[in-house]
Amino acid sequence: MKSVVYLSSFLVRFLLVFAFTGGSPLLLGGSDNAPAFRLATWNIYDYLTRDRMVEGMWTFQYPKPEEEKTAVRAIIHKIDADVWALQEFGEWGDLRELQRDLQREGLDYPFVYLMEGLDPVRRTAVMSRFEAVKVRAVTDLDFPYFGERIGVKRGLHELHFEIGGERWILFNLHLKSRLTDEREDPRSEVRRTSEARVIRDYIRHTYPPDEVAFVIAGDVNDTAGSAPLRRLTQVSGRTITRRLDAEDSRGQRWTHRFRREDAYTRVDYILPSPAFELRWELMGMAIDDDPRVLIASDHRPVWTDWRLRPATLAKGQPEE
Repeated sequence: MKSVVYLSSFLVRFLLVFAFTGGSPLLLGGSDNAPAFRLATWNIYDYLTRDRMVEGMWTFQYPKPEEEKTAVRAIIHKIDADVWALQEFGEWGDLRELQRDLQREGLDYPFVYLMEGLDPVRRTAVMSRFEAVKVRAVTDLDFPYFGERIGVKRGLHELHFEIGGERWILFNLHLKSRLTDEREDPRSEVRRTSEARVIRDYIRHTYPPDEVAFVIAGDVNDTAGSAPLRRLTQVSGRTITRRLDAEDSRGQRWTHRFRREDAYTRVDYILPSPAFELRWELMGMAIDDDPRVLIASDHRPVWTDWRLRPATLAKGQPEE
């Protein structure tokens, strides 16, 4: 079954012809000329300036090493996604640098978006061949946490795109890591679960998943059976999103290597709503296991290929 998925993905990418006119994409695939696109998510590991170990020495306020940046660009070239949901960027300058470096190498992402959340160090970002018709930085989501109310650390990045006349929404997120100084929540599971719950409730109440086409993508910092992921996929027996089970070339599903514990887990996901899958057909998906990936980051990217289904689409589009 795995080989069928990879062959399908290859054929779709081979048949896609990209033509851009005035910033509006026209993606042609197969005999029906159906619009199609590739969506990828990747935590690119501290693409920012911070104190870090460099060539065996602890160095203060040092940018992401050039070897890692080169590997990041190589993988972005290889996957060639149309829309990237990225995590762990620093400032606007870091995102602009990656955009410029890719452009010099012949890969242009004319539209870039940086999320300004509560975390002053690590941010989410989106690079795209399509211009978003609407962008929202959702920063007002909060929840009770051991006697106080706190906000979702990195917020929720909401971007509305229109491809082939069909509107859909990308929600890019990066939930709280397992590192914490809270004794009552030693691995931040309570906090991470609360973040997932308030994000889910915002999405489902604002954009009903059976009516509105959206995808949640990003770093959940937890495994497939965890409480945070369950919060993002269902509530009271109702489906909010479907978990897509991508694999690498060897049939493995892990996306994060935790060096300290020598542990390999799956924490990065692409989660489409029911309405999204009524409009868009999944043509292929994978976790990239190129050796350069783990030079670039401690995470592996996940990508999906989508093609617009025939004209009998479910009703319901998000309002401006």
